Amino acid sequence: MTPLTVGQALRVVAGRLETAGVAAPLADASLLLGHVLCLGFGEVAAAAALGRALTESQAADLEELTRRRVERVPLQHLTGVAGFRTLTLRVGPGVFVPRPESEITAQWAIDLLGRRPRSASAPVVVDLCTGSGAIALAVATEVPEATVYAVEVSPQAREYAADNLARCPAGARVRLIAGDAREALPELAALEGAVDVVTCNPPYIPPDGVPVDPEVRDHDPPLALYGGGPDGLELPVALAARARRLLAPDGWLIMEHGDGQWPALSAALAGQGWAELADHPDLAGRSRVLTAREQGLPAPR
Repeated sequence: MTPLTVGQALRVVAGRLETAGVAAPLADASLLLGHVLCLGFGEVAAAAALGRALTESQAADLEELTRRRVERVPLQHLTGVAGFRTLTLRVGPGVFVPRPESEITAQWAIDLLGRRPRSASAPVVVDLCTGSGAIALAVATEVPEATVYAVEVSPQAREYAADNLARCPAGARVRLIAGDAREALPELAALEGAVDVVTCNPPYIPPDGVPVDPEVRDHDPPLALYGGGPDGLELPVALAARARRLLAPDGWLIMEHGDGQWPALSAALAGQGWAELADHPDLAGRSRVLTAREQGLPAPR
């Protein structure tokens, strides 16, 4: 039998993924081929142009990966990694796969930390609901003077986060904490009222907002998706209250939320005493990231 070339494999796999309803079939096909061939995205295109052929073993591996992707197993679960800003993170079953939208959350943290006076002491950042550690590691990487605390309640997610911290040079400046983010860091009393930035990508999906995409609905852990209460905002509001107690005066909260949740979430946070509440769009122009400043008034307890 004539060996399958990379170009032929790309066309066949992309066609099968498109039929299965995968959103970006050609990109996914390229990434699956790259995983099998140990090639980067651009190198796959070059191999296709040069007419490189797959071995029987490579073709069999690609067939198995394609079958599972057709079943809508997340691409990142198949390759074992997810890109996030400059990082490559290990992910898989049991941890929320970081999304490009969360890169905006990290960017706001990095930008706000960059506005601090040069004479200020080294910044302290707390990342609540850290999951794979994506935001915490991005901040530690791009703001190397920062000390970052990453809080996660799920043992499975913490395993991925711990592995990612160990693999990344900036991971030495991130302390991974096991615990409920609503009661984060009680063992570190010195952090109360001393944190410069709190980041958070909390669960926020309401109970009737079950995701349509099988990759999310069937594979992301429910603990990372559903925020509690009829509107999904029970946890985000509770986490904002915890953030107020952690932040120093003029410290900032940066929190992701769902499209359409800004009015209710901002009203709840205004009631807690936050200042300078603002909303920011994601890459698709959807309402996505809230920023708020701690005024230094007594936080509700």
